[in-house]
Amino acid sequence: MISLPRYRLVACSVFTRELCSFVARSYRVVDPEFLEVAAHENSARLRGRVQDAIDRADTEGYAAVLLGYGLCGNGLAGVRARSVPLVLPRAHDCCSILLGGSAAFQREFGEALSTPWTSVGYLERSADYIRRSDSGKSNGFGLERAELVLKYGEDNAAYLWETLHPELEEKERIFIELEESAPLGRAELVRRETEAEGKGFRVVEGDASVLRSLVDGPWDDARFLTVPPGGEISALYDFEKVMEAK
Repeated sequence: MISLPRYRLVACSVFTRELCSFVARSYRVVDPEFLEVAAHENSARLRGRVQDAIDRADTEGYAAVLLGYGLCGNGLAGVRARSVPLVLPRAHDCCSILLGGSAAFQREFGEALSTPWTSVGYLERSADYIRRSDSGKSNGFGLERAELVLKYGEDNAAYLWETLHPELEEKERIFIELEESAPLGRAELVRRETEAEGKGFRVVEGDASVLRSLVDGPWDDARFLTVPPGGEISALYDFEKVMEAK
């Protein structure tokens, strides 16, 4: 009897088209499960949804659980591996993943982390197709105002809140275009909508290599975190490793 190792892929549905393409062509046996984009809006909810999916997969004989997520506003911090390893990209959020890694993200967004952007996945699967990066949250800036007051006092908290949450005029939108989905022409739909609102529009070339490697490997330590059985994802507030296993 031939027995092949199986892998569970748990991913945000923003990556549905790309990951389904890679799974269909992979030499590995990969069973995908996509979770709703809206889970991102609440870190605790996202953490719970991902942990539930991992716990279910743990009883089904998989060799590893692959996570199509970054740290996502600290939503993955605290997620635990059970009896099999977890593998996920070293990325703050889906923007970094769609661009091919944190270095590419810094080149495109380093001077303006709040620049609105979108992609095929957000256009097709999110009620609000415009996103802003979670990197501020993932670098330790995602504190609620009440937490800032407890840490720094009312006056200092007010200053920090205004500094970390500036009112920015939305001057342009970015569409991250991936080769795998470019023929769909979704960028043109966003361009027309954006220009009708009197805003600038720019297409940025994405890079699906992180998503492809998540499915097929290799899982090198520079791009991926492997959490051993019993380990937990812990946030690192930097742009290099992003997270570690504890």
